[in-house]
Amino acid sequence: MGSIPGTGQYHFTTPIDAEKRGTQMITTKDLRRGVVFKLDGELWAVVEQNHHKPGKGGAIVRTKLRNVIKGNVKDVTFRPEEKVEDVRLEHRPMQYLYDEGDHLVFMDTETYEQESIAKDLVGDAVHFMKPEDICEIAIYEGVPITVTPPATVILKVTYAEPGVKGDTATNVTKPVKVETGAEVKVPLFINEGDYIKVNTETGEYMERVKK
Repeated sequence: MGSIPGTGQYHFTTPIDAEKRGTQMITTKDLRRGVVFKLDGELWAVVEQNHHKPGKGGAIVRTKLRNVIKGNVKDVTFRPEEKVEDVRLEHRPMQYLYDEGDHLVFMDTETYEQESIAKDLVGDAVHFMKPEDICEIAIYEGVPITVTPPATVILKVTYAEPGVKGDTATNVTKPVKVETGAEVKVPLFINEGDYIKVNTETGEYMERVKK
């Protein structure tokens, strides 16, 4: 492992022994939010990632990773051709039931068993989730480690400053509150009582919908 000059971050310069053992490997250029892999013997989930091409030198992949077990977060920079160890996960659809402080309670849609899962595993998308939403829970050796909410949700606007009649401009926005309590920036023509589609990963308004 070596540091990238001027970044204060680390990249991994040697092949992981697991590749020689026949363990499944993935290339770091394919890392996406929610992907879980093993690094230095520990499980890490990708919270954020972006590809960057500095003015000089080759491209790099900047990631923010969360330790699945310990919960700590760190920034790690990879070269796109580097590989990390993949892990076998079981994926289950589970229905979000209710908020329980620092945890959310989910129900397995097949067995009806309930599971209390830390909000940290959901990330910022938790602000846009409603009871009955179906999420995908990734499980490693019997332990839930990531929660992937629906890519988009339909939410009712519960508070909005009055819009300007006939104003359909989309390049000017205003903040509104939705039924989950979250704030979303929307075009001026959105009013209280409207339903909007929201991207749960970015928190961005997508369109007004009829309900």
